[in-house]
Amino acid sequence: MSTPATSLLYFENVVGRVEEDPRGFVRLRYAAGRRDPAAYRDLLQHVLRLLARRRHGRMLVDQRMMEPFTPQEQEWLLGEWLPQAITEGGYKHGAIIQAQNVFARLAMSTSAAHPNAQQLTYRYFDDEAAAVAWLLQQ
Repeated sequence: MSTPATSLLYFENVVGRVEEDPRGFVRLRYAAGRRDPAAYRDLLQHVLRLLARRRHGRMLVDQRMMEPFTPQEQEWLLGEWLPQAITEGGYKHGAIIQAQNVFARLAMSTSAAHPNAQQLTYRYFDDEAAAVAWLLQQ
């Protein structure tokens, strides 16, 4: 059995952390608790920079500890950030480890129906190993 690869910390703040996995994808891990709007945008701008730098187009999003998106966060994420992540960052495939909070799961399923999100291939997982395995096949 192989040893799991060690991700390299790229950026971290109170909202979460961005890591570069040496297997060729970005890891975004949300922290527990409410998100400061400026820190939330800053975190995702660092995700965008790493996607653009590496151009592998794959991301593992760990939402297990995440609270639901506010309407403002969701609007900015889908209307501004996601189109940039697709065009500037080459974002194509997302493996989402689902939030424990049922309302956060619901917000994410609503987001997936947005036209900008439909340009991506997403899969939802409860298990990180399964999410990584799927992502590595993309």
